[in-house]
Amino acid sequence: MKQRITTLLFDLDGTLIDTNELIISSFLHTLNHYYPGQYERKDVLPFMGPTLQETFEKINPEKLEEMVKHYRDYNLTHHDDLVTEFTGVFETVKQLKESGYKLAIVSTKVRTTVIKGLKLTKLDQFFDVIVSLDEVKAPKPDPEPLLLALSQLNSTPEEAIMVGDNHHDILGGKNAGTYTAGVAWTAKGREHLEQYEPDFMLDEMTDLLQIVGEQQG
Repeated sequence: MKQRITTLLFDLDGTLIDTNELIISSFLHTLNHYYPGQYERKDVLPFMGPTLQETFEKINPEKLEEMVKHYRDYNLTHHDDLVTEFTGVFETVKQLKESGYKLAIVSTKVRTTVIKGLKLTKLDQFFDVIVSLDEVKAPKPDPEPLLLALSQLNSTPEEAIMVGDNHHDILGGKNAGTYTAGVAWTAKGREHLEQYEPDFMLDEMTDLLQIVGEQQG
């Protein structure tokens, strides 16, 4: 590693908090409303990562806004019942914050949903910077949201690492010039992420502490 990492950019859903069941059930609820019996669990896995607009526009551009609303209504209603925190996340993020690292959330979700997830898992206390879909014109894998977060943190790509569960996160990091880390607990499978050659692959969130030098061994 050429330069010490001072800054960590985290995706939220599927990386810090386990929203997989919420997202899958929200897609199935929406798609089975419009296309009864045509979609199964395996069919919606590719939709995890891109924005809702990207996904539903490809399926039915004429009903794009209607389908997004249908999804979000269900998603918000069932949010607190289905969302949990991944093992080791709270402790790791807490230690990074207390050690003086700069932390940000970079998500393709709207800001209200991001904040809802952070508050539910009590992770909101660790993040002063949140870049959501609402703040950018081009979401990940475009570098815009990552560069915006770095700007707000007074940081640079060379000292930052993007951590995520989706290839959009890895490509976003590469496009922005940061280090990248994939998480092995991604719903799409470790092998899927490894295709995009992240600099690091985390078997558990605590692995980050060793990568940035906060843990010996």
